[in-house]
Amino acid sequence: MTKALINLQDLRRRIYRKAKSDKTHRFWGIFVHVAKMETLREAYRIAKRNGGAPGTDGLTFSDIETECLDKFLLSIRDDLLSGCYQPQKYRKVEIPKGKGKTRILQIPTIRDRVVQGSLKLILEAIFEADFCPNSYGFRPKRSPHLALAEVRRSVLRRMSRVIDVDLTSFFDSIQHSLLLDKIARRVKDPEVMRLVKQIIKTAGKIGVPQGGPFSPLAANIYLNDLDWYFDSIRRKTAEGDYEAVNYHRFADDIVITVSGHHTKSGWDKLALRRLKEQLVPLGVTLNEEKTQVVDILKEESFSFLGFDFRRVTNRQRTGHFILLTPNKKARKAIKAKIREIINNGGATSAKDIISRLNLSLAGWVNYFRVGNSNRAFSEVRDYLEMKVRTLLTRRKRRQKRSVGWRRWSNEYLYGVLGLFWDWKIHPLGNVDAYK
Repeated sequence: MTKALINLQDLRRRIYRKAKSDKTHRFWGIFVHVAKMETLREAYRIAKRNGGAPGTDGLTFSDIETECLDKFLLSIRDDLLSGCYQPQKYRKVEIPKGKGKTRILQIPTIRDRVVQGSLKLILEAIFEADFCPNSYGFRPKRSPHLALAEVRRSVLRRMSRVIDVDLTSFFDSIQHSLLLDKIARRVKDPEVMRLVKQIIKTAGKIGVPQGGPFSPLAANIYLNDLDWYFDSIRRKTAEGDYEAVNYHRFADDIVITVSGHHTKSGWDKLALRRLKEQLVPLGVTLNEEKTQVVDILKEESFSFLGFDFRRVTNRQRTGHFILLTPNKKARKAIKAKIREIINNGGATSAKDIISRLNLSLAGWVNYFRVGNSNRAFSEVRDYLEMKVRTLLTRRKRRQKRSVGWRRWSNEYLYGVLGLFWDWKIHPLGNVDAYK
């Protein structure tokens, strides 16, 4: 009797259940699932959905599909099964960070993205069973908005002293031997371990390059023990349903909240010291200049995931609430993107440039609309209209005496050109709304 084949979703569910029920089980024989056509096809679909520039080979998704997608995936499968697969070098791109600093984004080829994505689909099912609830980044059924809601809830529960943590070049500091040891706790398949080693060694002897599908999973695995360490502190210091210390992490963005009660005086400094102690064995250090302890009761603010958190008095002067606003860095980033699209427009038609602008604006607005973003949205919208009107004025070869708001009315920008206009605010819900 032939055993019925199971699809990828059922396979991942079975792996997860086994990992959840047996915390000491080490998985073997899973490389065959990494190299399955179904897994590779799903990894390709996710890579294409995420988009991104081509790698060092210059191959695009259009090139692959013009040639033959099945042929492309079959060649990857054959290389994996024969042991001939070798990752190609990453294409390095410098991303401005402000103040003249840059961050290096290393872009793998689409072929390598598919392999990393396929490996992630299988390993994620194992390690998702081990991950701590206070980790939100790049995990199924979790989102930045859930992380924001959790942090807000902690602050509203009188954890008014906040440690705003900044890690120094976290992804570049990941020790390969430590990461491989942490993965080996759950995996004893030599072919999988060999593939992981190939992927992380491609960029050098230390660090995991940002830009590949495997990097976020590697980061979560690397910091999982830290997550559970602070979760144990949360449980030990809780009084009934209320915690005295809480910890929230999204990738390498960490916030620790501490009770502001006078009996907990000094706990924020203690928590920061514990954090430093736990980071030392990992080879990760704090950015002392950017890591800060703030007291929101003193009208101090902190940033998390692009938002500034601040405690303010309500309009009736009867209480307080937590104000979430897009921070300066986020506003500058979308303005820079608007400038880039317009300046690189060349001879492209105005409507095509507007379409590109709309794509970028839709993603930015959908993310930040959960905050108290009216002022930020007005600022960005005014800047957008000014840049578009300036572009139209220049193209008409008229003398530029103004940005042309009289000649290029709102009716023309939004009605004729179709400029983005969905600036509606949807306030951040409670934690349960994002689960």
